Amino acid sequence: MPALYLSHGAPPLADDALWTRQLADWSAGLPRPRAVLMISAHWEEAPLALGATETVPLVHDFWGFPEHYYDVTYGAPGAPELAESVRTLLRAPGIPVQDVPDRGLDHGAYVPLVEMYPDADIPVLQVSMPTLDPRRLMEIGRRLAPLRDEGVLVVGSGFFTHNLAALRQGGTPSWSVEFDDWGHRALAAGDVDALLDFTHKAPAGALAHPRTEHFAPLFVTLGMADAAGELDTQRSVIDGFWMGLAKRSVQFG
Repeated sequence: MPALYLSHGAPPLADDALWTRQLADWSAGLPRPRAVLMISAHWEEAPLALGATETVPLVHDFWGFPEHYYDVTYGAPGAPELAESVRTLLRAPGIPVQDVPDRGLDHGAYVPLVEMYPDADIPVLQVSMPTLDPRRLMEIGRRLAPLRDEGVLVVGSGFFTHNLAALRQGGTPSWSVEFDDWGHRALAAGDVDALLDFTHKAPAGALAHPRTEHFAPLFVTLGMADAAGELDTQRSVIDGFWMGLAKRSVQFG
């Protein structure tokens, strides 16, 4: 399976006809996964935590939206076998793992999955980000890379630029355009060193990501690509902007 990083958007992005069609078309062009492993910007917990391995209610981790966004359901099967594989791959090198059996999928996971696999018939497991350190996240991606050979689609879910001030300003701010262009060129060049140090090397890095949790899932994906020698296979499947934020989404392999 390929490894993905996608910009998941806020719940209202599900009302964007272009974006939802792009996600549906993307998944239609992929091999059907045996299971999906989601790493979302909206779950930070250490040690690394495995979410529910059976179907539990979604985590509607947002506030102030119209009621219909809270009525969304996504009853995908749990993935206990995938959870055991994750435990094995991570515990062997000494990365601690914990179980949080009542933790459902958050909107960073289910919002894109509703569009990509609307029948909710593919087992899904979400794991937490135990750190925002890009190097440590890349190492986690390397350790989990064998899952791809088992038919698991691994998805890092964030947002390529993420500063909610843009939502209040209107238009597309220059810092979002500059960071998106820099990130696109760094990915195309396979410049992992620059990406790892994006807070210092990217133009407008502090504005594009005042806090780095929405860029962080990219490094799990990069780690998986690096383990397979596939950094040069990167391609942007989705680009452009939504309410000023870059929705660039990439595929390796």
